[in-house]
Amino acid sequence: MIEIVRTTSDDKRFKNLILELDNDLINRYSNADYKYDTNIQLNALDTAVIAQITNITVGCGCFKELNDDTVEIKRMYVNPYFRGFGVASLMIEALTRWAKELLYRNAVLETGSKQPEAIKLYEKHGFEKIAAFGPYLHIANSICMGKKL
Repeated sequence: MIEIVRTTSDDKRFKNLILELDNDLINRYSNADYKYDTNIQLNALDTAVIAQITNITVGCGCFKELNDDTVEIKRMYVNPYFRGFGVASLMIEALTRWAKELLYRNAVLETGSKQPEAIKLYEKHGFEKIAAFGPYLHIANSICMGKKL
């Protein structure tokens, strides 16, 4: 059974998965065409989730406020050994539901062109490609997506 747990960005389990995510991105994007931010400041962020299967932490994600109406989904990751079990779907549903509970009306995110599984996941959950925003302007291979909550 997959359990989604609300937590903070200071949670050690969350931080350990972020290290795995950063390594995954380094392996996918070994050139300078795509810049992802491994130094994203998520300190004291109260809107993070982890996914657990029988007390093994297998996935993470979070969101942060962009403005009064919109959150940005960030740092979505599932350990490769646990992909294909619906973990990412449960996490994206939990994050968007949580944002809606907090009265946000929109969610946006950014991913890269070498992450087709992520793009497919987000499209499955109603996200559509949108114009680049914020720090993702003019970054080759960056794909921004959004949806109404």
